[in-house]
Amino acid sequence: MKLIRYVAAVAIASIAFCSCDDESMNIGNSLTDESDKLELSDMTFNAYTRTIIADSVLAMSTNCYFGRIKDPETGADVTSEFTSQFHVLENTYISPADKIVGRYDGLPAADSCDIILYISSPFLSSDSLTSMKMRVTELSRPMEEGQRYYSNLDPRRLGMLRENGISQSKMFTYRNLTDNDSVRSTSKYLDNIRIPLTKPYVANDGTTYNNYGTYIMRQYFNHPEYFRNSYAFIHNVCPGFFFEITDGFGFHAKVTDIGLRIFYSVQGDSTVNKAQLTLAGTKEVLQTTHVVNDQNVIASMAQETGYTYIKSPAGLFTELTIPVDEIKSQAHANDSLVGAKMVLQRINNLSTDKRLLGIPSTLLLIEKDSLYSFFENSKVPNFKTSFYANYNDGASSSTPSGYVSNFNYYMFSNISNLITYLWETKQRGERTDPDWTAKHPNWNKMVLVPITYTTSTSGGSITNIEHDMSLNSIRLVGGSGSGSDPVKISVVYARFK
Repeated sequence: MKLIRYVAAVAIASIAFCSCDDESMNIGNSLTDESDKLELSDMTFNAYTRTIIADSVLAMSTNCYFGRIKDPETGADVTSEFTSQFHVLENTYISPADKIVGRYDGLPAADSCDIILYISSPFLSSDSLTSMKMRVTELSRPMEEGQRYYSNLDPRRLGMLRENGISQSKMFTYRNLTDNDSVRSTSKYLDNIRIPLTKPYVANDGTTYNNYGTYIMRQYFNHPEYFRNSYAFIHNVCPGFFFEITDGFGFHAKVTDIGLRIFYSVQGDSTVNKAQLTLAGTKEVLQTTHVVNDQNVIASMAQETGYTYIKSPAGLFTELTIPVDEIKSQAHANDSLVGAKMVLQRINNLSTDKRLLGIPSTLLLIEKDSLYSFFENSKVPNFKTSFYANYNDGASSSTPSGYVSNFNYYMFSNISNLITYLWETKQRGERTDPDWTAKHPNWNKMVLVPITYTTSTSGGSITNIEHDMSLNSIRLVGGSGSGSDPVKISVVYARFK
């Protein structure tokens, strides 16, 4: 078996899955003894694809998306909203009460308070002055740890917004014109939206404060145990906020960082100094994105033939049926499958509309029955039952055999482990249950999902995968109906003579 694996690696590198010729057929002669020759052969099979509706995806992520656009491909509205909690560090600190200059009802008070959203990756940078309107609403109860929240979760429908709590509207543009040019032109400047929380605030117990920052400050002094950790803070002080678009189209961006900022003044030895407490919305606390798509449009697109769609956020995936039985047919029952390459060709969009949605940077290939559990269990590709492929624009690669262009594709270079796994799973199942295949109709079905991922600083291995919640839409070669062209899987077999 070790020899097979070694030869497989050499064979794949040598023939790059091209058609077998005399040279590749003699590889066994050059690597093994005369009595132990290895014979290689290759074949191509059709894998059939169709578009499926994503419905909803796990929406607990390190980044949120915010905005509303009209999809130039369909004319339908796409809206992204989000909720965020705030993280409390162990060393969270506010200056001593007797040093704070501001006073309200004779007690320490904040000068002001706001929420700041740092944004990036706009849908269209030329629309940086598009006027939008949003609302920030206080939650009545927190999103709970240990629960899984999906992109169809609507806090309004679930009654999670606090009545008579904070409900602050804000007009904004991507380019924050409240910051002057000298500030925006600095290298460290980050585009942002600031929502002031300076109006009088009434807490759940009926106490009125001059602003939300003073409420936070008083809780810090009166109940220091509430600031011991994020759980205590979220359940006793601030359950979080919901951010929604209430008017406008043309803005959609990634929210990279969120801060709840309390500003106050401190009396020094001879001067009054400005101080600030910032609580951040980070990966240590829950953030969820709520996506609203036109489901009638999504359903109609899923029925189109001649190609398949992948559309995000939370729109459409491509399902792929791998012809495992054909690949592992009787003629190759005793052969070792040493290579299996699959190229997914993107169909060029010929529209000249500059507002077209983007192209997913990475596609994940996973078993259909694992579509939800994969993300819920924070898995990463294991190159046996799950794989990933990055979009190739042709900048540094040659044309895959059988394809007309040297760009616009995703290549899964070797899924032989997956095919072998699916075959062996079926064989085990049918040995104990003759109806196993009928009971497991998805046994050879995979799904292509747009994702983002992070890697370790050492070695570059993937450490985390999330659904891609940005605005993307592509068509892939495949599908059903007239004019469709099945996805090709090129395989290499090996056997000892």
